[in-house]
Amino acid sequence: MHATLAALANPARRIERVVATRNAASRLPEGIDPQILEPDAIDGMLPPGAVHQGLAARAHPLEPVALEAACAPPDGRSVLILDGVTDPQNVGAAFRSAAAFGARAIILQDRKSPPLTGVLAKAAAGAVETIPHVRVVNLGRAIETLRSLGYITVALEGEAELGLGDALADKRSAAIVVGAEGKGLRPGVAEACEKRARIPIAPAMESLNVSVAAAIALYEAKRSR
Repeated sequence: MHATLAALANPARRIERVVATRNAASRLPEGIDPQILEPDAIDGMLPPGAVHQGLAARAHPLEPVALEAACAPPDGRSVLILDGVTDPQNVGAAFRSAAAFGARAIILQDRKSPPLTGVLAKAAAGAVETIPHVRVVNLGRAIETLRSLGYITVALEGEAELGLGDALADKRSAAIVVGAEGKGLRPGVAEACEKRARIPIAPAMESLNVSVAAAIALYEAKRSR
């Protein structure tokens, strides 16, 4: 429901088709004329196990934004960079956290990131419509560009000695880089960052889910500014 309503409200979206049950159609804004269907019919149009709450839309994908158009000049808001995060649920949750904590944009690697559709858009609960996304070929070069623009670039690594709070004490706008669970950040991506920092957690746990780590880092960046 949230993802579809947000897409319908986004002027940058081109909508091909909207289907809804009679109950769900009553929640649509004026001017939207859905095809009324029974819940089972909508079930058959979606992937197995999808929960549609009586509303679904087919939309053209959102176009990515150029890096400098999305991030320059720094304005105090954070930028989140995802390195090798391929799970649509995690990427969608990261978009939701970015919207919750006022991030400026999310940067993804072009060929290794999922499209902003389906499961990802649902997990983002509408945030893909409000947070610009940038797709780049080389994350290391994107980080270098952000540094040249005046961002402090921070790689999140569990083995880093510097605590996240100390890394973000610098009042420059922050570009926070998180990697996939298990693999973590690629060495070249981490080396491109100005600082490496860890989120202090209890010794009994080895790591955090990537979307949780992103949320904590975005909160800390916002709080410290």
